[in-house]
Amino acid sequence: MHAFNRLSTEWQATLLMLVAMLLFTVMGVFIRLASQVIPVMEVVFFRNFLGALILLPLIMRSGIKTIKMVRPSLFIYRGMINFVGMAAGFTAVTLIPLAEATALNFTCPLFITLGAAMFLGEVIRIRRIIAIIVGFCGTLLILQPGISDISVGAMLALVGALSVAGASLLVKKMTETESVNAIVMWMVAIQAPISFVPAFFVWQWPDMYGWYLLISLTLAATIAHICFTRACVLVEITSLQHLEFIKLPFAALIAWFIFSEVPDIWTWIGGAVIFLSTAYITHRESQAHRSLRPNHGIKESKL
Repeated sequence: MHAFNRLSTEWQATLLMLVAMLLFTVMGVFIRLASQVIPVMEVVFFRNFLGALILLPLIMRSGIKTIKMVRPSLFIYRGMINFVGMAAGFTAVTLIPLAEATALNFTCPLFITLGAAMFLGEVIRIRRIIAIIVGFCGTLLILQPGISDISVGAMLALVGALSVAGASLLVKKMTETESVNAIVMWMVAIQAPISFVPAFFVWQWPDMYGWYLLISLTLAATIAHICFTRACVLVEITSLQHLEFIKLPFAALIAWFIFSEVPDIWTWIGGAVIFLSTAYITHRESQAHRSLRPNHGIKESKL
């Protein structure tokens, strides 16, 4: 730890970001493995339920007042939309190669930019519009419609990215009046009972191996979020954006080692095109925020 603290702020942020990206990828592996033991909707439920249990002591230490809701309806809408994204994304990981699911997930910032223009009144100019079009062309390179059938898993991955984008737009509105503790805690607290409803109809108690996978999944996700958030506190998120692409080689390597999956060349090309377009969009949005609202920048949440 002392060696880490002696590093420059930039190197600390870089290492934290790399750990976060690795753990987000590992989380996908645990989702795949856990869904082989219990139904995927149960995996979604336990991800939220166990996440709430982990966060509860931290919230109690901060004080119950820190999770007070000013606009409860936004929390409910965010929880419902995010649940759809989580359910779709988790299911996609069980149906398509991990690298393909990771590459398609890169479309989330494209949907966020479009949604911000459509629903929040944010102005996007021609260069960002072109970047969005290029990004979706990258999606077509992965899906290859007309050449091969588009799988259910690929469609669910896109639904997951779209839903998470919608939830992220709500988070942007919520940060105007709500505390970070409230946003984080109520996400899992609301999603747990929502996800329990479909899980109830396919319920199977996990065995010891299943509990190990579920707890590992939740810990990986929680630590990843902490590392990501800490990295964003240390430096501007735009300086870390390029590191998110490391998730694709991480996913390819881990999936090859554990599941014997080898992504095709179009997954790599399409993923790179999507990522580069989203990196450009993030860079342009950061420039716009600094010039127009230097004291009111909005940080996106990945929780």
